[in-house]
Amino acid sequence: MKALKITIFFFFGILTTFSQHKISGKIVDEQNQPLPFANIVLYKTGEDAKPNGTVSYDDGTYIFDKITAGNYKMEISMLGFTTQKIEAFDLNADKILNITLKEETQTLNEVVVKSKRPIIKQTAEKLIVDLEKSEMINTNLQDVMRKVPGVLVTNNGISIAGNSGVRILINGKTTEYMDVETLLRDFPADNIAKIEVVEQPGAEYQASGSGAIINIILKKNVKLGTHGSVNTWIGEDEGFEWGSGFSIASYKNKLNWQANAGYSQPTWRDDLFLVRTVGDETYDQVTREPYDPDNFRIGGSLDYYINDKHSIGIGARINTRNSTRIAASETIISDVNTTNTLFSENSFDRERKNFNINPYYEYKTDTDKLVIDFNYVDFSNDNTNTLSDVAGSTIDFTDRKYIQDGTYSIKTYRADYSKTFSDNLKISAGTRFADVKTDNDLQSFSQNTNGNFDKDDEESSRFVIDETIFALYSKINATSGKWSFSGGLRYEDSNTDGTSTFLQNGILTSEVKKRPIKKVFPSASISRKFNDILGASLSYSYRIQRPSYSSLNSFATYLDPYSAGEGNPNLTPAYTNNYQFNLTYEGQPFFTIGYSKTDDVLFQLIKQDNETAQIRQQDVNVENNANWNFRLFAPVNFTKGLEGYTGVIVTNTDYQSSTYGVDLNKWNLIWFLQASYQLPADINFELSGNYGTGALEGQIEADWFAELDFSFGKKFLDDKLKVNLGFSKMLNRGFNGTIDYGNGTASVESNGSRQNIQLRFVYSFGSKFGKKKASRNRNTDEEDRINDSN
Repeated sequence: MKALKITIFFFFGILTTFSQHKISGKIVDEQNQPLPFANIVLYKTGEDAKPNGTVSYDDGTYIFDKITAGNYKMEISMLGFTTQKIEAFDLNADKILNITLKEETQTLNEVVVKSKRPIIKQTAEKLIVDLEKSEMINTNLQDVMRKVPGVLVTNNGISIAGNSGVRILINGKTTEYMDVETLLRDFPADNIAKIEVVEQPGAEYQASGSGAIINIILKKNVKLGTHGSVNTWIGEDEGFEWGSGFSIASYKNKLNWQANAGYSQPTWRDDLFLVRTVGDETYDQVTREPYDPDNFRIGGSLDYYINDKHSIGIGARINTRNSTRIAASETIISDVNTTNTLFSENSFDRERKNFNINPYYEYKTDTDKLVIDFNYVDFSNDNTNTLSDVAGSTIDFTDRKYIQDGTYSIKTYRADYSKTFSDNLKISAGTRFADVKTDNDLQSFSQNTNGNFDKDDEESSRFVIDETIFALYSKINATSGKWSFSGGLRYEDSNTDGTSTFLQNGILTSEVKKRPIKKVFPSASISRKFNDILGASLSYSYRIQRPSYSSLNSFATYLDPYSAGEGNPNLTPAYTNNYQFNLTYEGQPFFTIGYSKTDDVLFQLIKQDNETAQIRQQDVNVENNANWNFRLFAPVNFTKGLEGYTGVIVTNTDYQSSTYGVDLNKWNLIWFLQASYQLPADINFELSGNYGTGALEGQIEADWFAELDFSFGKKFLDDKLKVNLGFSKMLNRGFNGTIDYGNGTASVESNGSRQNIQLRFVYSFGSKFGKKKASRNRNTDEEDRINDSN
């Protein structure tokens, strides 16, 4: 009998333990109005570290299904309402709990605590800069990028560890901007939640690119009701410049929409000073090239939440850029006996338009996520430039005109799936297919004796690219104790057909170059925490760098009668093995060693023809390239109110090619400082500066450089208005260096804008209540390869 009782109680206990029940109810406010998207967290007594959570639906209802019997407690919270807690209760049958939340009487601004600096975390794969809880008084992307340790923003763009081949993504998707200058100036910082510097991209990223990826993640909070911001800026660079824009968003019930627009007229210049030898003669060239483009952008998105697991949406954007400028050149040609001067002007007329549309579907639960999307890009670039002489020249040349029209069509289909088994194990997989078609038509004209232009069929051509890229990837993330591992494989099968059509000896000729590639690209990283302070990681990635579409065109683009850039249809992709070791201190970057080895690296070769005295720049494949970099970082916080980073970056760059006679090797050191300080009257002072010794910029051996930027920011009108006065390039020395052609030498100086001043205003309006919205990672590497910076 005793054994029977024990058996009965044993099985009764099992049935009780494994019986499952439901908890449901409705969340309302004091006026009995339903509250959607309230957070409900369910805790089992003794297991507070493993809560179960959900959010209320549009009608305020919620449900916890398949909950085992036991003792529980609940916590219900929503921004703007007092958090309510339900003390311990027994669950042995289905239970209904209706909750009424009371509005919070305190203003939200009193409970929000923010720091002056972003939170920075170094992992094996990337450096994460979290801006959600930092004060963003500086109001454009350029200011934000200067807050990232080891990222240098200079006239030549963005560089990381001496490598300027940086790709910029927004929410994992290539930005519509085709030039870094416009992106840095125009993109508002208030929309940025995080910046990820990915130096060892995992399998989920495309294998393209030899440099780091900067992924800008936009804020995920979509506020209830309608909210937005208006911004405007004025400045002086190479003349008066200005820009303005607005963004607005609304969330009501299941529908969320956003819209934004902007217009800017920046000014800058990019002057070239070149002194070179051609036999016994010296060519002293000065080219002054101002820029003042008109940039316009408009975009929007629509998201519909079918329920808490399924959502669909669509986004679209249009960007245009029109630029008309004149580059004026003066070349003094002299030897021991004579001196001649050639004056010329190159008139550039550029019209660019980029249209993008991106529909998507997303399925998401606590453990599973599936995203399917389609991305279409239509880009057109119409260029006309006229190279003409100017009165006063002692050397004659024939005026030329070039009309180059280019169209690019990119269609990308993607599916990404991830499953989280636990906090310690996650797997992901996906596929991608891209279909790219480009068409570039160059028409060359020469001026006749009547002053009109006649088409030169022998120098005119058409270049068409038809490319498909199919990819599959899988990845695993695992953690065990103090160890973390990430590893993945990506397979890419691409086929690129380039067709050149031109007139040769009076006969219309077509040449087709095919480039099939089938490769597997592995990536892996492992990290370990030694204690609460120190950690280390080791990572590896294998990458491919495909030539930009414009560099494959065989067209020659002239700056003046003696210098031109030329395409190369014979380019092949470059392959890079990247290795990196990180030491972290309290999770932040401390010491890094990186090494990369690239085969057939894409290299800008500068050649000089001593018979015609012309110099030409052309992308070629150099057989071997190696790069070492050593980075040491330290926080700057030795006095109250001062926060920031300083550090040194030491790199060694080596290029070797027997084909082109390239033998270059150089060490360089860069010291940088990024800091903010709280001045009286709540004025925030930001400063960034750097100094570097000589370095290799391709074939050019550059001399030392230095740069200093600072700004003052303050908030007004209950923090709704942000004002920033920025001074950039205050110690900009410019780019100075030397070139050895093999049959001559040259000293070069590329002197861009100096002492830029900008005053910026941002006014924010709208509701203070918020709801979490997921962001989707998408990227289209093919947009990067358009590579048109005019």
